Amino acid sequence: MSSPMTPGIVAARLPAEILDENFGDLHAPFTPHEAAVAADRCYFCHDAPCVTACPTDIDIPLFIRQISTGTPEAAGKTIFDQNILGGMCARVCPTEDLCEQACVREMAEGKPVEIGRLQRHATDTLMAKQRHPYDRAPETGKKVAVVGAGPAGLACAHRLAMHGHDVTIYDAEAKAGGLNEFGIAAYKSTDDFAAREVDWLLGIGGITVQTGVRLGEGISLGGLTESYDAVFLGVGLGGVNALGSDGEDKDGVRDAVDFIKELRQASDLAALPVGRDVVVIGGGMTAVDAAVQSKLLGAQNVTIAYRRGREAMSASTYEQDLAASKGVRLMFNAQPVAIHGNGAVREIELEYTTDDGSGLKGTGETVRLPADQVFKAIGQTLTTDGGLALAGRKIAVTGAGRTSQTGVWAGGDCATGGDDLTVTAVAEGRDAAMDIHATLMGSN
Repeated sequence: MSSPMTPGIVAARLPAEILDENFGDLHAPFTPHEAAVAADRCYFCHDAPCVTACPTDIDIPLFIRQISTGTPEAAGKTIFDQNILGGMCARVCPTEDLCEQACVREMAEGKPVEIGRLQRHATDTLMAKQRHPYDRAPETGKKVAVVGAGPAGLACAHRLAMHGHDVTIYDAEAKAGGLNEFGIAAYKSTDDFAAREVDWLLGIGGITVQTGVRLGEGISLGGLTESYDAVFLGVGLGGVNALGSDGEDKDGVRDAVDFIKELRQASDLAALPVGRDVVVIGGGMTAVDAAVQSKLLGAQNVTIAYRRGREAMSASTYEQDLAASKGVRLMFNAQPVAIHGNGAVREIELEYTTDDGSGLKGTGETVRLPADQVFKAIGQTLTTDGGLALAGRKIAVTGAGRTSQTGVWAGGDCATGGDDLTVTAVAEGRDAAMDIHATLMGSN
């Protein structure tokens, strides 16, 4: 059924069996034989450029050698030593821009070692074992609060718990996982992997998770600093930037992150409404995820409109090509100026742009596209900072996540210092945990 205000947005555009196929695993896992063959392509470089390209500094040649010698569990441990969310990162990392781009095979032959799929093989194998691979150190008696159960918070909490500290994670959502659970395309994380990974991570012990608690509402930074020996903020970016276009408040215009969240939590994709003519505004991973999933749900025409050129898109070339392969139109140098319709969106008006080196400017030339659904994916903003010093729109940090307030650290998307990637958030959470540990134990 469709809403009387939005007759083009309907559920069940495709039969359930087609939806199941469309939202299946984007990359099938390796079989043991396939993993062995892929591992044999590695040169096992002594000074491997792929390691330098990995934000979490995983010893990639070592774990691939361990796979090639028939010990994928050991390979998984090598990965988790540096990146406790290595399973999810194997699924969502833009490896084509990181480790695989730096691979010697890529530079020599144009085909890198499939590091991401090999990492998934190793981590999945080890996670399938019954026992968590890490033991806690003796309890220190120290308590740490972690705000945000996304990649940064989870990585921080696990490393702190491993060193014997008691950790309480607070999260505003009903489930832990952050963007891994709510913010990435469903075909990248199938079979409820994000939730299963959280449960596996918590197997270390010493971590309590309290959901439905938001900083600034159920808890305050001041209260946390009084009750805990240290605080880590991994709150992500909760607000979505406005288009600033006329008609933005019309029915059928919504935030792409809300759409992706709804899709990720849907028990029946056939019940999820989608438009016939969908336009996504933005140039990042969220824009691609929203556009591709709209197409997979059965939207007939899907367009990504980005105000700059292709080379400026933050979504990787691989993601751009994936969108195009699914039938998504990529439109560059076009910015929204108005959304038209009587109560609900019917068209979006875009102005072509140019940049002569002095900044982006509209040309005055416009085009209208049919649209019954418009998704905004133009970046997110920090919704709470607890009174900490900011750098731009993020919490200012120095070193391993130290904020302007003693005893408070921050990492992930809410803090300065890195790309907005899962793997970067994991590295920042891990490094902050080590700095917190050193501080609490008096070695800093």
